[in-house]
Amino acid sequence: MEDRNMLFDDALYREVRSKFINLDIDPMTKKRRVYFDNAGGAFRLKASAEAFSRLDDMPDCPERVHYTAEKMIEIMARAEEDIRNIFNAHNGGGIITMLTASQVIWSLTGTIVENVPGTNVVTTKLEHPCAYDSARFFAEKTGKEFRAADTNPETGGVDAEAIAKLIDENTCLLSVIYASNISGAILDLPAIVREARKIKPDLHIIVDSVQHAPHGIIDVDAMQLDGVSFAPYKFFGVRGSGIGYASERVTRLPHPRLRGNSENTWKLGSPAPGHYAAVSEIFNYVSWLGSQACAIDNRRDLFVAGMERIKHQERALMLRMLEGTNEQLGLRCISAVKVYFDNVDIASRDFILAIGLEGWDYTDAVREYEKRGIIVFERVESNIYSVRMLNSFGIPGCVRVSPLHCNNVDEIDYFLKMTEEMANMKR
Repeated sequence: MEDRNMLFDDALYREVRSKFINLDIDPMTKKRRVYFDNAGGAFRLKASAEAFSRLDDMPDCPERVHYTAEKMIEIMARAEEDIRNIFNAHNGGGIITMLTASQVIWSLTGTIVENVPGTNVVTTKLEHPCAYDSARFFAEKTGKEFRAADTNPETGGVDAEAIAKLIDENTCLLSVIYASNISGAILDLPAIVREARKIKPDLHIIVDSVQHAPHGIIDVDAMQLDGVSFAPYKFFGVRGSGIGYASERVTRLPHPRLRGNSENTWKLGSPAPGHYAAVSEIFNYVSWLGSQACAIDNRRDLFVAGMERIKHQERALMLRMLEGTNEQLGLRCISAVKVYFDNVDIASRDFILAIGLEGWDYTDAVREYEKRGIIVFERVESNIYSVRMLNSFGIPGCVRVSPLHCNNVDEIDYFLKMTEEMANMKR
């Protein structure tokens, strides 16, 4: 339980919170609120929004040779290096930029399944539709067998063994999520990759890390991944872009590109420098957090140190939400509350909790939370982004609670107080 003592001190809390937009105010109603839906939307950094606006307001095209255009090129080159440091992807390959992270995964999946020999494609039932549906689409298009590993209803994840038993020497692609945006479970990706490549050493593996990126560390080079993605808007950035990486061997496969560009180039048309600048501000912020804990010169190491600070901060907040305090019961102690996929080892999950309140319909509960100034989200079977995962878990739905490291203990305690009141309403 050492993470309980890893909360930011008051001075750092104030500085962290000052860097985000609309942290405790609804931008429409101008009323105070507690926003716990960061797995769907997410808080934005002021610096990221400002950098995007500043660059996007410029009429200049970066594919020119005058001063401002060349400065834009420098900004974009720096951002690509920042992206490589976020992924730890330094062994060649290319950076992918698209409108959404879903498009990144769809493009990677199609490029591999259509061009790599094999008779089957493997994914899991936990996947976001962009990964699950694209794997199924291209498997059917190419006449390959589609295989999906079952979830573990106890942990909310997928066991490495469940994935490995579906892989054979004829598998052309393994597409797997890093962490669930319903249960919060972090998959044991190193074990999954290790076991998969015991069966097929040259297996192509891509990872949807959209949910995990704001909470944990990604290491492409260590696991020799062939593709990975994240969504800047869920990682303190702005909407309108998806970021990915494709390994050297994937960039050599046929994929949409202008013939005059190198194989590593995945983007089509004129780039949007503002989106690159916004991603650099994400990297700068996390690195700044790392610099508050230690003096490091290496940019990747500084970023990792910042993500470690975020991880421990969120675990401390999660413990408070689960166990409460002497003054306020936690979710585990409120008798009418069910915490799904609860695990003593909180290191096995990102800061996403799925709960149910006895007597409450999930949607009605979410509306009641909103009346009390709290934004959470219902995951129900009528939602295409939820139904497959919920069915695999054997539950009809849940209320998803997803704070971030910049939330504070007062917000956690207020949420717990309102949850206890709501639980008592139905008794």
